[in-house]
Parts: sequence; C-alpha cells; structure tokens
Amino acid sequence: MRERQPQPSALITGAASGIGAAFARALAAEGYRLVLVDCDGEGLERAAASLPADCETLTADLTVEADLARIERRCGEGLDLLVNNAGFGHPTRFLATPPEAETAMLRLHTEAVLRLTLAALPSMVERRRGGVINLASVLGFFPSSTYSASKAWVINFSRSTAVKMRGHEVAVMALCPGFTRTEFHDSARMNMSGVPGFLWLEAEVLVAKALRDWRRRRSVSIPGWQYKVIATLARHLPMALIDRILTHSGKRSVVD
Repeated sequence: MRERQPQPSALITGAASGIGAAFARALAAEGYRLVLVDCDGEGLERAAASLPADCETLTADLTVEADLARIERRCGEGLDLLVNNAGFGHPTRFLATPPEAETAMLRLHTEAVLRLTLAALPSMVERRRGGVINLASVLGFFPSSTYSASKAWVINFSRSTAVKMRGHEVAVMALCPGFTRTEFHDSARMNMSGVPGFLWLEAEVLVAKALRDWRRRRSVSIPGWQYKVIATLARHLPMALIDRILTHSGKRSVVD
C-alpha cells in the first residue's frame, strides 16, 4: 500500500493582492496548505476567504524588525515552498525620495528575502525537497533605479543560492516579470498609461509559467517572449549603449 504523502505547505509574502494572490490561488488549486503574509490585514482575510484551501493568515510589515523576526520564525518551522513576493516601488524620482523610504524598500527586497530564505532552507535540506521563489524583476538586468538595483541583488542572491542547493534537491529561483496587470502600480501612484499593450502580462499566466520553471529547477524565470528578448539585450548590448538608452528613457520613466 502506497504511503500517503503529507499535504505540502507554502508561505507567500505580499499575498493580499497582485502576483502574491495569484500564487495563492494557483497553489490552493494544487492542494497546498497556505500561510499568507501581508501588511494589509483586511485584504489578507478577504484573499484567504476566497480560497478553497486551509489558510493561516499572518499580518506583518516586513520592514519592521519584530514582524520580520516573527515571520522568520514561522519559516523555520518547516515549509515546502517559500514565495518571497512582497515589494513596492516609489512614485517619486531618485533625489525626491526620502532616504527612509529607500531604506524601507531595500530592507523589504533584500534583508527580508535573505532572512526568510535562510530560515526556510534548513528543513528543506534535511527533507531533500522544497524550495524558494524570489520575486525579482526584468528591471534587475538594467541599472535604471534603486528599485532595479534591489532586484538585481535578488537575482544574484537567488542564482548563487540555487547553485548551493542543487546537491540537496532544493530548488531556488528568481522570478523576473515585466509589467503585470495587478494593483502594484496603482498603489505606488504610478502613471502607466504610456506602456504599450503588448508589454503587459497577466498575473495568472505569469504564475503558471513561474511554477513550471521552478519545477524544472531553473534558477531564473523570465515569463513572456518580450521580456526574454529585453533581458537578452541587457546581457549583450554594450554598457555604454545601455547607459545612453536609459539616460534618454529616464526623462519619462515611472520608476527612476
């Protein structure tokens, strides 16, 4: 008689809306037991109530030490999948953004990703299964903003961790989406009306491709042919040319 496998569990940060909520819907449909984390407690409860799955909800602001430490401890209790999705961007330009706002973004995109990943990995290594998906961005391939700089760190960290985990059957991946139809840009008060339609991705499609790539043990996932082309150009164009392009586009950029 085949032994019944335990129900897999996943913790998702930034799970109340957007890509995080899309991950929650996809994993709930696959039978995962979910731990949903977000600073928006009411939104988190609404998201959990809409899911056909067992959900544990944890309201936490991961830029606050006490909250980050609490979620770090929860990751250490054992998971099959950690999705470090929480993040935000700034509506203001570089010199107009307060240093404390930049520091908060950096802490969420780097320190929180680092600490939650390090907390989750030991039990995965012990059981020789599971993994981590870290939300980066296709902007992480370009030196365009402090946002892109933080996402470049996520890409580098995820790739290096993926190499270290290969011998332990644990898969770590950086997910690098482009413009995605979510509440992200509205919440950051960014005017996205100038973005061409063909550049937009749908959250459900993006998540399906991300989970496929994670299960194929890819260290970087770039959903969408258009963003694969953009990322390839970023890797092969001369840096001087990229700098000139960014200098020109930065006059109209929504994230610089």
